[in-house]
Amino acid sequence: MTMNTIDFITELFCKVDDNIDGKHPQSNLYHSEVVTLGFLYALKGCGQRKFWRWLKKDYTPLFHPLPHRTRLFRLFNTHRHYIQRFMADPSIIGVIDSYGIELLHPIREGRSEKQIGKKGKSNKRWIVGGKLCFLLNHLGLVISWDCDTANVYDGSAFQNMVDDVKEQMVVFSDTGFEKIDWHPTNLRICKRGEWNVRMLIETALSMLTYVCDFKRSRHKVWEYFVTKVGFTMALFNILVQWYGFQPDESGFVHLSIAEFSL
Repeated sequence: MTMNTIDFITELFCKVDDNIDGKHPQSNLYHSEVVTLGFLYALKGCGQRKFWRWLKKDYTPLFHPLPHRTRLFRLFNTHRHYIQRFMADPSIIGVIDSYGIELLHPIREGRSEKQIGKKGKSNKRWIVGGKLCFLLNHLGLVISWDCDTANVYDGSAFQNMVDDVKEQMVVFSDTGFEKIDWHPTNLRICKRGEWNVRMLIETALSMLTYVCDFKRSRHKVWEYFVTKVGFTMALFNILVQWYGFQPDESGFVHLSIAEFSL
């Protein structure tokens, strides 16, 4: 069933409000309203000013009164801790991988003293930006995530994500998580062509890239970048479960968020 944008925003708010309540006495918006706006910002996949123009032009009555633009994005930062409420539970088997997000064209590296990203490789090409690492359970839902600059090595920067679930799940990864002095019992390194279960993470990355324009970001401050990444992870969990998991005749659950693109 196709929803118009107002119906979608209303239902999204209801899903958020079921998990978050309350309101700061000095704020015009409830916590659930701020988090809903954060999810819309992540889904829109554009810069702050473009998102603000889109929101103020057509959807101000849904979140009245709206704070000033800069105040709104500061609120996203202060409400980032609510993201954890939308993370999934671990399962017996999981998949972990990293994903480069470009913040700056490599030719412009070093031109600004306020540059927040660093140079590293992503999909066999150089980028200047950040690196997202996220862990999925067997259903394709995000359990946990973390961010660092693009130049870090996965096995060093994100090993805590594997260690945190060592008593709960077996985690499959690519060779980027190999480390000489680190051999967790729950980590299974997959070489190219092994364990097709890792295609689950490629499916998730593809959806985020095309629906949320997730491969590139326009942020100039690291805290705001991390906040948007976190909201995107939580939003993904909400959208893939929007209608519940519906397996096909063979029992396979097809994940899709394409219909929610704004």
